[in-house]
Amino acid sequence: MQLGDSVFMFLATLLVWLMTPGIALFYGGMVKSKNVLSTAMHSYMPMAIVSIIWVLVGYSLSFSTGGNAFLGNLDWAGLNGVTFEPNEDYSATIPHNLFMMFQMTFAVLTVAIISGAVAERMKFSAYILFIVIWSVVAYAPVAHWVWGVGGWLRELGALDFAGGNVVHISSGVTGLVLAVMLGKRKECNESSPHNLPLTVLGASLIWFGWYGFNVGSALTINDVAMTVFVNTAIAAGAGIIGWLIVEYLINKKPTMLGALSGAIAGLVAITPACGFVTPAASILIGIIGGAVCFWGVSSLKKKLGYDDTLDAFGLHGIGGTWGGIATGLFATTSVNSAGADGLFYGDPGLLWKQAVAIVATYIFIGAITFVIVKVINVFMPIRVNEEQETMGLDITLHGEKAYHETI
Repeated sequence: MQLGDSVFMFLATLLVWLMTPGIALFYGGMVKSKNVLSTAMHSYMPMAIVSIIWVLVGYSLSFSTGGNAFLGNLDWAGLNGVTFEPNEDYSATIPHNLFMMFQMTFAVLTVAIISGAVAERMKFSAYILFIVIWSVVAYAPVAHWVWGVGGWLRELGALDFAGGNVVHISSGVTGLVLAVMLGKRKECNESSPHNLPLTVLGASLIWFGWYGFNVGSALTINDVAMTVFVNTAIAAGAGIIGWLIVEYLINKKPTMLGALSGAIAGLVAITPACGFVTPAASILIGIIGGAVCFWGVSSLKKKLGYDDTLDAFGLHGIGGTWGGIATGLFATTSVNSAGADGLFYGDPGLLWKQAVAIVATYIFIGAITFVIVKVINVFMPIRVNEEQETMGLDITLHGEKAYHETI
């Protein structure tokens, strides 16, 4: 075990933890003022619930080494055997329980991202039940496929450095299915951010935390980690440029919300590729990521007619999909010898493996989310009633208001 790596991963874990409160502010500023607290609650509840589930069974199902190609077993349930001693299957230089904590922040964040698609209309009780079930039967299997010892996508050779499939495609596709099954908000055509400065603060925290998210996934301080640091920074900037160029060409005005969304799009797009591609490739990945996510948010959503409130699918689903494809195009072993060469470096096989991973995640996550919602609907409605939606979820579900008039 190395002290330097342990300190590095401790800090990276705290940075990723900060992303979830950042999501609460980012999302909270974009909804109507009558729903800001309920939206923030959707981010804070995974910090309470998913973290406990992760310790009880989630980590073991995701990463235990005695399972099969599709799911781990319960050898590490309740963190049995997960101690300060490193586990060499994942990292020989940091404590095993520190690796577990780092991965826990990913599981929490993924669920928080989903909430953006259902803001302003999903019952709080139904949301709680959904995240309990989803984190076990949806997140854990995909995490095991991609990162767990013996996981079938890992064995196939598909690459996902920091969570393009596991975090972003999973959350985005889940958000899309939920948005379609919930139906449109009554006031979806009149929706506009009530507090953009709050969203600016939230996006800044998310961007800051993303350095822990991506760079920490190297699990050590080395040349790959520093390349990831550079790639993450420039892809976010390139995402802003890509988004604003398209936004200006179409709407003739570059917006602050567009810049924030472009940064998130660039960060999502680079996430699966960040440890496998060059900085020059990262610029292209970020610019294209910003452009395609703008298309997803402004065009695809209107064309298909679903109401993804805060564009969980438009940013994370589409951005993660492009990032997975881009990994198959731009990956090179000159950056990371543990990776593979992509199409532009002579091996079209990697692009095929990335496509298999993406399609498998779409199908599995889409189907399992549909089933979970149908099961919950047997016991309770998943959507608030019309009166609650009109009055706002803050006061009707939580009995409080974010803003009070003063004399």
